[in-house]
Amino acid sequence: MTRRELIAAVAAAEGITIKEAELAVKTVFGSIEQALVKEGRVEIRGFGSFKVKAYRSYQGRNPKTGEIIRVQDKKLPFFKVGKELKERVDGK
Repeated sequence: MTRRELIAAVAAAEGITIKEAELAVKTVFGSIEQALVKEGRVEIRGFGSFKVKAYRSYQGRNPKTGEIIRVQDKKLPFFKVGKELKERVDGK
């Protein structure tokens, strides 16, 4: 499902205009993004949780040349699926 399809689904389910649904979707995603930028955690019960994981620097290899390179510290968003969603997807 794309962002456009999600907006259309919200509009159809709630009987609101596409513009109103787009604002709602943008607000939700924007709030999640802001929380992650501040290194917070977002938990949506029954769905899953988002958090930021910090990774230390390490030595890696360029797969084309085999040259050893230094990979810098980084932080990446991480999603952990909730138990209820996992069970629904699995059909249990």
